[in-house]
Amino acid sequence: MPGENLSRDEARRRAELVSVDGYEVALDLRSAVGEAPQGAGPRTFRSVTTIRFRCAEPGTPTFADLLAPAVTALTLNGEKLDPAAVFDGSRIALDGLAAENVLVVDAQCAYSRTGEGLHRFVDPEDGEVYLYTQYEPADARRVFVNFEQPDLKAPFRFEVTAPAGWSVWSNGEGALGEDGVWRFAETKPISTYITAIVAGPYHYETDVYTRTFDDGSTLKIPLGAMCRKGLARHFDADDIFLVTKQGLDFFHDHFDYPYPFGKYDQAFVPEYNIGAMENPGCVTFREEFIFRGKVTQASYERRANVILHEMAHMWFGDLVTMVWWDDLWLKESFADFMGSFSMVGATRFTNGWITFANNRKSWAYRADQLPSTHPITADIRDLEDAKLNFDGITYAKGASVLKQLVAYVGQDAFLEGARRYFKRHAYGNTRLGDLLTVLEETSGRDMAAWSRSWLETAGVNSLTPVVTYDAGDRITELAVVQEAAASHPELRPHRVAVGLYRRQDTDLVRYARAEVDVAGPRTVVEGLTGAEKPELILVNDEDLTYCKIRFDEGSLATLRAHLGDITDPLPRALCWSALWNLTRDALMPARDFIDLVLRFAGRESDIGVLQMLHAWARSALEHYAAPAWREEGGRLLAEGALRELRLAEPGSQHQLTWARFFAATATSAADLQLLQGLLEGTARIDGLVVDQELRWAFLLPLAAHGVADESVIEAELARDDTASGKRHQVRCLAARPSAAVKAQAWAQVVESDSLSNALVEATISGFVQPGQRELLAPYVSKYFDAIERVWAERSIQIGMDVVKGLFPSLQDDESTLAATDEWLASHADAPPALRRLVLEARDDLARALRAQACDGGAGA
Repeated sequence: MPGENLSRDEARRRAELVSVDGYEVALDLRSAVGEAPQGAGPRTFRSVTTIRFRCAEPGTPTFADLLAPAVTALTLNGEKLDPAAVFDGSRIALDGLAAENVLVVDAQCAYSRTGEGLHRFVDPEDGEVYLYTQYEPADARRVFVNFEQPDLKAPFRFEVTAPAGWSVWSNGEGALGEDGVWRFAETKPISTYITAIVAGPYHYETDVYTRTFDDGSTLKIPLGAMCRKGLARHFDADDIFLVTKQGLDFFHDHFDYPYPFGKYDQAFVPEYNIGAMENPGCVTFREEFIFRGKVTQASYERRANVILHEMAHMWFGDLVTMVWWDDLWLKESFADFMGSFSMVGATRFTNGWITFANNRKSWAYRADQLPSTHPITADIRDLEDAKLNFDGITYAKGASVLKQLVAYVGQDAFLEGARRYFKRHAYGNTRLGDLLTVLEETSGRDMAAWSRSWLETAGVNSLTPVVTYDAGDRITELAVVQEAAASHPELRPHRVAVGLYRRQDTDLVRYARAEVDVAGPRTVVEGLTGAEKPELILVNDEDLTYCKIRFDEGSLATLRAHLGDITDPLPRALCWSALWNLTRDALMPARDFIDLVLRFAGRESDIGVLQMLHAWARSALEHYAAPAWREEGGRLLAEGALRELRLAEPGSQHQLTWARFFAATATSAADLQLLQGLLEGTARIDGLVVDQELRWAFLLPLAAHGVADESVIEAELARDDTASGKRHQVRCLAARPSAAVKAQAWAQVVESDSLSNALVEATISGFVQPGQRELLAPYVSKYFDAIERVWAERSIQIGMDVVKGLFPSLQDDESTLAATDEWLASHADAPPALRRLVLEARDDLARALRAQACDGGAGA
């Protein structure tokens, strides 16, 4: 039998044969509590599934999917089959099919510790057990037998037997019967990967959303929100419900299709691998969105964006679903765009497009310059490809292109296209052409040409202003020059705004603007001919298109002197992003970017932009600065961070942000002594409350520099003996500057599978410390010796964490690049997904070396 990595061709053939009428799934989860079973096997639960399905070609064989330790019994159309003969550990062979079929499988499925399938978590604080499912793209088969592909939709009925005192949630409304079994209403036809079970002693709060339509009818949606009992005291359900109701209002206003899935529960769950998952009626989120300490408005904005992103999926993805993962963008790009679009239009976070321009697009720009970049409509050969394609192209570039599409066709035509799309394809599956058809109908535009340029080719264009002036300092011609990388030479149509800026008193403000359709290598902006000479020309002002912004020399000189004087936060954010792209592209020395941060970040009003600048400054120092300058650069950043921390308004979110940045950059004895004093209460900064989360942030650099030993870390865990505290403790322990510590951390992650996904992530995070390059040098060869085995033996999620997280990026020299090339050359037959991750890491390393050469030249 083929393995567990389902291919597109197999799925296409199975869809030709099979149509599914319904699933009945019964899970017995009482084994989640109590002592683990004797022996070496995993803890398991009973899963009994009945699938009713039809076969278009009776007699033709196919297969069902199941990843389980054992099948106890199996019948097909009433005939008992020998599990040993038909089940190979990942698939059940189905031969002799009739036109109408009933498959019943009684299996022992394994609880997960990697966040894939049915994840089991034991809370260290109180010993309570919590369960939840996470399936995308194809892990429902770890919980019940099914046809695991998105285009074989069906209604589902779940019933769950759970330990006494537990509550259970699923996609439909549920109730506990007198026999102790939870039974849930049948769902609408949905794909396997968005079914869900959440079970345990969760803290649960409720509300209701009511909507009255123009015809007088009323829609009532029961709302629920849950978290572990240990987080209940931090749970701000009222704000979650507020954003939820605002989002439901917005989408009902714009989509003209009532929310179709009954109730709307939102579960905040532990050890979650991703941000959230759009299971209809039972959305799951990582519990880090429940804030245990003081956070900035950027954290609340991020949570609101994710809530709205998942809500948009109820229509884009759940109601209408892609046929196969090639068109993953049909749901993810739309949800990413709609998250920001609805957040700005419906909530208090009206600056959401600034975050989008500065944060999400930065993710897209990086992904689109990797050797693994791909068109938004990707070529997904199998499930491993699909897992890796939840990336900056599918999400952020796709959303950026949709934002450009709105500028191209108009918002009304775009939304009317969405409305027709929902009504035409409700509960069905679609491809790219289905969306283009409705957009052509509503806009009158040639969507095929637009699609070819934007959806079916890869790469990012750069736009540069080229300007000439007359003797009176007026523009004689302003042209936008479009360029593309040689590897992806496509030049695209761009709808852009070009802004002209000059100083008025001390402010740098826009005084002229023109929109233009950029096409081909050079486009003249006729609307700005004759304008007075600007000090700054900003192409893609207002962030209408997806491109890398470049500057003419005069504009770049203005930014070096007056970046902080730009009064409008969006163009200021666009300029920061453009300067960061110049740094990554080895066109601006890293020390120059750091200097800009030191001089102007303290004046940044948008807290999300400030946090991004801090992340970029650290990356510039750790990866792009010349090695000989790193020590001085680190000292300058720490000095600047402490200066801004002391200048910040007491108790403000800016103060908190600078405090965290100071902790991240502190290296000198004096800086570490101050952090230690803030922890112990012997030092104080007016207005700065050192809560538990901030304590861990201060303790990490103390551990990494050998100031805090194991006893100090253990004492901190005693103060915070929670799941979050345990993750912080593991991270701090792995960060200590000791060869023995590093060897132990490596063994725990690479040689053992005893750690849960969350503790693997924490251990890797602690292991990799920028100030410990020499200590980590021996792990270059160990990494390349281990990764193929890790990829083969571990789940794909853990494999991804290890391959990406432990790549020796801090050994940033030509020998590491050569070792990477040698591995790639000698492992041409390694799994394509593994090779992709190594190729991406190699590209990041090569980019870092080019940037270091640029920076070294500036210091020569």
